Amino acid sequence: MAHGKTSFVCLPCRASYKQPFPGLGLDERLCPRCAQPLVHVGSAFAAPRRRDRAGWRTLSVLLHAGVRFHKSCCGGPGYRPRSLGEVRARMAYARRTGEAFSTALVRRELP
Repeated sequence: MAHGKTSFVCLPCRASYKQPFPGLGLDERLCPRCAQPLVHVGSAFAAPRRRDRAGWRTLSVLLHAGVRFHKSCCGGPGYRPRSLGEVRARMAYARRTGEAFSTALVRRELP
């Protein structure tokens, strides 16, 4: 049986690739277009369209905050903001309350 695959992204190229899970002898992944390192985002990831600049900016903020898209016990990665407005609201909430950015970004509703 073949091993499962997971998603990796190249932020400068705005490209997503399915590759075998890390730890199978392939830990350092490079983008085939620009040779920059790929970021492991998880198996429950759906990439925005390449021309969707706002979607890729939102994704970049999430990835730099340490948020990934791994499956949980219930089948999905949970809530992830899809627009820059949602990201800004959650970052303002995190600054106001002192909560970590990564925790505020995955919060479904703001109190």
